[in-house]
Amino acid sequence: MPIALFLAGAMMAATPLAAQAQTAPASPPESATPPESPPPAPEKNVLEGDFLTVGGGLIYGPSYEGSNDYIAQPIPAMLGRIGGVTISPRSGGLALDVIPDPKGAKVGFSFGPTATYSANRDRHIVDPVVRAAGRLDADIAVGASAGVSVYRVLDAYDSVSASVDVKWDVRGPTGGMQISPSLNYITPLSKKLIATISISAKHVNRDYANYYYSVSGQQSLASGLPLYQARGGWASVGGTLIMGYSLAGDLRKGGFSLVGIAGYTRLLNDARDNPYTAIRGTPAQFVAGGGIAYTF
Repeated sequence: MPIALFLAGAMMAATPLAAQAQTAPASPPESATPPESPPPAPEKNVLEGDFLTVGGGLIYGPSYEGSNDYIAQPIPAMLGRIGGVTISPRSGGLALDVIPDPKGAKVGFSFGPTATYSANRDRHIVDPVVRAAGRLDADIAVGASAGVSVYRVLDAYDSVSASVDVKWDVRGPTGGMQISPSLNYITPLSKKLIATISISAKHVNRDYANYYYSVSGQQSLASGLPLYQARGGWASVGGTLIMGYSLAGDLRKGGFSLVGIAGYTRLLNDARDNPYTAIRGTPAQFVAGGGIAYTF
């Protein structure tokens, strides 16, 4: 589970608070004559209109997909809305939403391009046997993202969103394709604390599976792992709990926020059965981490 996900979830989770109403001051007793005074100025809400959030953190997770060796890695993330275009982070990349939601909408839609960079088994391989099989080329994948969101589901400030990313490799495993659906529930627990629950999965085609999960004759000779020929299909499913805490005391005021995550992913089919996972690693993938973000 990439750090970009938990940074994005916690930082973007603040968005429903943009519509939160302010509590009016208590009315004075009827017998008293209140002095004339101007109405209070509305509280600042940086999430209305254009804004940008930048952040970074440390994630502790598997050294490669399917590994049982864990490492800590620092990774940055960015999100925001500029000129009606929403910027959402992805693992090693970004997605753009070019369909702005009308203010106060009950249902919103998203669509736009996405691009990511992956260094899976390109570096940080702790296992000497997997390392002997050879490093893989870092990959750049480009595609599109689309989704739908429903606001104010259980209360005035929560939301449920479903989305899917479809990407093709443009550098690395030729012809590799990934389809990644996800379902997210976001709810504020207070003005400064927010939670996100996310369920996601990954489906890959034969070219992608062959590059990452197969053991070729050359790789077998170099590492001692048995030959294995992978096919496409569902590769993983997982869930994540994300928490965000505003150091300013109100997520709508921007400034610094702390982010935390706990996640679990289960590898499936060839992602689970290949020798890199079944012999040298494990299909159970846990992550934990934390970070800090600044919104302005």
